[in-house]
Amino acid sequence: MANLILERTGAKNIALIAHDSYYKDLSALPLAERVQVNFDHPDSLDSELLLQHLCQLKSGQAAEVPVYDFKTHTRTTQTVHIDPQAVILVEGILIFTEPALRQLFDIKIFVDTDADIRFIRRLQRDIAERGRSSESVVQQYMNTVRPMHLEFVEPSKRYADVIIPEGGMNTVALDMIVSRVEALIRNNPQKSQAGKA
Repeated sequence: MANLILERTGAKNIALIAHDSYYKDLSALPLAERVQVNFDHPDSLDSELLLQHLCQLKSGQAAEVPVYDFKTHTRTTQTVHIDPQAVILVEGILIFTEPALRQLFDIKIFVDTDADIRFIRRLQRDIAERGRSSESVVQQYMNTVRPMHLEFVEPSKRYADVIIPEGGMNTVALDMIVSRVEALIRNNPQKSQAGKA
């Protein structure tokens, strides 16, 4: 959904930030202990740093977003420079569990997807992009992903302003969101220019 919004509105006026970039650095732990961490619990993420970066961006300052290595469960030494833009799009399944983050968001969108589709997408992503085996993905899904979804993600839906069934396939919802984002960009030309300075 986030990528479709960017495609439709143009990335020049939108800063896209993924909550997944803010996983805590586990380099102090041996690899065997790192893989045992529950990455689907809100405590696995450095939401305070995300909050700090969002406040910087909203006040017209750039932010250096961490780059996380999902194969080693560590932060790299690299960062991604994000300039302030008219719209800041934050994506992540646990962002609504954090009250301080929720207060910063002008529009809260929950993309509701069937459990089987979520699992298939995770399986494909983790094998292709994160070097995982299908067995490890299934084990993680049963041990942490599903329980944490039921405990944190699903209940956080109540904080959403808009709930979109079928994700990016829901063209009516996508059209409505794109119209709203375009209006935000039009009504905030000053921040839009700040990102180009």
